[in-house]
Formats: sequence, C-alpha cells, structure tokens
Amino acid sequence: MKARLALSLATASLWHRRKVLALVCLTLTLSVTLLLGIQYLRTEVKHSFTSTISDTDLIIGARSGQLNLLLYTVFHIGDATNNIRWSTFQELEKDKRMDWLIPISLGDSYKGFRVIGTDRRFGEYFRFGRGQPLKLAHGQWFDGIFDVVLGAGVAGTLNHTINEQIILSHGGGRTSFSNHKDTPFTVTGILEATGTPVDQAVYISLQGMEAIHVGWESGVAIPGRTLTPERAQGRDFTPSAITAIFAGLERKILTFRVQRDLNQYTGEPLSAVLPGVALSELWRLMSQFERALLGITGFVVVTSLIGLIAVLLTLQAQRAHEIAILRATGASPGLIASLYILECVALAVIACLISVLLGALGISVLGPWLLTNYGIQVPLRPLNPGEWALLASVPLAALLVALLPAFSAWRQSRLQGFGSPGDS
Repeated sequence: MKARLALSLATASLWHRRKVLALVCLTLTLSVTLLLGIQYLRTEVKHSFTSTISDTDLIIGARSGQLNLLLYTVFHIGDATNNIRWSTFQELEKDKRMDWLIPISLGDSYKGFRVIGTDRRFGEYFRFGRGQPLKLAHGQWFDGIFDVVLGAGVAGTLNHTINEQIILSHGGGRTSFSNHKDTPFTVTGILEATGTPVDQAVYISLQGMEAIHVGWESGVAIPGRTLTPERAQGRDFTPSAITAIFAGLERKILTFRVQRDLNQYTGEPLSAVLPGVALSELWRLMSQFERALLGITGFVVVTSLIGLIAVLLTLQAQRAHEIAILRATGASPGLIASLYILECVALAVIACLISVLLGALGISVLGPWLLTNYGIQVPLRPLNPGEWALLASVPLAALLVALLPAFSAWRQSRLQGFGSPGDS
C-alpha cells in the first residue's frame, strides 16, 4: 500500500514539475544515447574489422611490419614498401602446399578510391565475414583488359551504372592531376555491399594495370608513347611485379611452417602475416582509443546525473509547503525521502527508454549511409548483454545519486514536527 502511494505521489510530482524536469530528462537522454551509441558502434565496428577478411591463411608482401602489410592490402590505407617480382608469384604457384593464390597490384586511384589490379581468382576465392563469397549485384567480372568492376560504395557514391566509362588516375591520392585519359575503362560489374573495404575499391585486371602505365615514366605520361585501347589489343601485358598476395593453404596445420619459410625466402625479402593475428593487434591498438572515448561519455552521463541532483535540491526549497502538508496528513519522513528516489530513478528509466528508441531510429537512418560511404556495416539488432548492463547502470547510478536529495528531504521532514513520534 505504501509503495503504491509513493509511486502515485511521485508520478503526480513529476507531472506537476514536467517543464523543468523535461529539460533535465532531455539532457540525460542525450548523454545516455551517446553512451549507448558509442558502445553499440564499438561492438559493430569491431565485428566489421574482424570480418573484413576470412578464410585467407596468409598475406604475403615485401618485407615490412605486419600492421603495415595488413593496412595497405586489406584496408587500403598507406602504401607498400616495395613490390614482389612476378617470378616469385609463379614460384609460389608451384608450391604444393598452396591451395590458391590471389595476386594484388596497387598504385592508382579513382576519385579517391583505391584501384586494385587482380584477376578472376579474387572473385572466386576472396571471403569476408563468416566465409561469405563476393557476389555481383549487376553485370559480370572483368573479361577484357579495360573492363572494371566497382565496389558497392564506389558505385553508390558516384552513381555509376553498367557500361559507363571511367578514367583512372595515376597515384593513390584523393586528388590527382595525372589521369590515364587515353585508356578509359568500361564498367562491367558492380559488387553487392559487404560492409568491408571491398566496397570502397575499384577492381581491374593485372593486364589492365600494366597497359595503362605503358609510356609513363616517373609518374608522367610521355606524349606519343602511351597506349589507346585499339593499340593495346594483341599485346602481352604480363606484369613484372605485383604488390601482395592473398594465400590459402591446402592444409591449415602447415600455416606457421609456410609463414616461416616465406619470411626466410632467399629469392627476395618477403613478409607473410596471419590476417587474424594482425587484425587482433590492430584492434588492440584501436581499443585503447575507443575505451577512452567510452570513459569520456560515461563522465557525460555522470555530469547529467549531477545536474539532476542540483535541480532536485533547488526544487526542494519550493517543496517545503508540500512536505508540510504530507507530514500533516501522516506521511512519514521515509515516504517523503522515497519520493525523491522514485522521481530520480523514473527520470533515468524514461531517459533510457527514449535513448533506445532514438538509437534504433538513428541506426535505421545512418546504417545505409555508413555502409555506402564508409563500408562499415552497422545493422539494427537487439542489444547484447553488455549493452543492457550498460543501460541498466544508468538507473542504478540515478538511485545512488538520489540518496543525497532524499536524505536532505528526510531530515527536513523530521524537523517539520508533524506525524507520530515513531516516524522514520
């Protein structure tokens, strides 16, 4: 009975002061939304990172650190320290321990997106997520020298369709003044969205990568020496070097042995890294930053709760007459103190509920945009146990901070001099 009475009085009090408390609730809602949103994005971005590449046992490149090799081959960040000779790739193809190899050649760009030279094995063997293969949303994989396949993000951002012609740029910068204008490429395919850096790249054949650089020296086209599509027909464009190799092994148990052999390869200095190990190191470095960001957001929530205490303490002076009436009607100091606790916790619960709704709405709106423009897949899903625990900590923190105004109200109500001597 007392609990029902306290709840009824708390509800009436909140409604009576709805204008002032609505601002406090708004502040708390925004801070909780920020806290929950960062935790949600943290989880999804980690999943997106770890699912960028799968079923690839080794990434092979010129001698460098494993993070650098991972970043420029998988995430298209940075540049290679050197190239691998094509003869080395051919030697690795003869290694019976290798199940498949995917050659990768980098160096050019298209309106800020990385151009990747490869062959049809990329579409056949490359996997992401939980072993998911790449699929074409439209068209087909490149067949001719000057065919190009676009990632979903590239096609969506630039509104490209099948059979359009595009001009690639020399170099990997976002802005380039050296374009391969003599050798336009025709869009033959557009990949389905994967939520990985695959969406933010342009794919051409290794022969196409070689053809567009004929007649170029030191990053500059020599007039009269560059090719046109007509002049390129019938010529041999076998590459002399590539940037990296994705490798899948016949027997996974041999992974560490093959890695050691490649790192000690005598033909040229190579580095072979395990994608899973490199991804773990990358996330470990990034996790320090995201934990700091989460901690800062937690302080924002605490600040909002402190603001709530300040408002309740300020309103307490205005509620002296209300407390006196309640004491005169037989309300105990404990009941009056519980009103403050109930009001504070109720505001926190309301803020959490609104935050969940705002978060769901924000993900529904921003999710497709993040996938298209940044290749980050943030799906709308139920909250996981960790996120529920984080959300539940807000009403719990509100309960703790409400003890201060509750104690103040309890002490003030005892000084009113009303009620029975046994009140507490």
